[in-house]
Amino acid sequence: MTLSQGPGAPKAADPTRDADVEYRLMRNAVVRDVQKGRLGREDVCDAHPELLRAARNVGKALHERCPICEETDVVEVTYVFGSRLPPGGLCPGTPKELNRLRRRSEPVLCYDVEVCPGCAWHHLTRKYPAGGRQGRRTGRAL
Repeated sequence: MTLSQGPGAPKAADPTRDADVEYRLMRNAVVRDVQKGRLGREDVCDAHPELLRAARNVGKALHERCPICEETDVVEVTYVFGSRLPPGGLCPGTPKELNRLRRRSEPVLCYDVEVCPGCAWHHLTRKYPAGGRQGRRTGRAL
């Protein structure tokens, strides 16, 4: 018997389950690079038109100024991907719709994106699994 098989040994990570991933440190590094002139606004303010449309129409207000333009409040847009969903995923328009997708019997992956509708800054802030085997897990509270 090897050490990893003995009683009290740490459990191996389940390779079929994705973990919650926060991208805040990466986001802060990009903001610092823009502030220090290592990156230009044109390098980071390039959100896709569909992401900007979603930000304007269904984005959740975060009540924080954009770290790049410092003129507009950023919003959070969530995309949900999974089986029997469109290839481009779904962008739920209401908290109720998002929670329904999070409680599906099939597993889904949710992506929260911070977007500035003013200057087109965007950054993935969080990725997390929901639905499926995890039961009623709903991720972060709305």
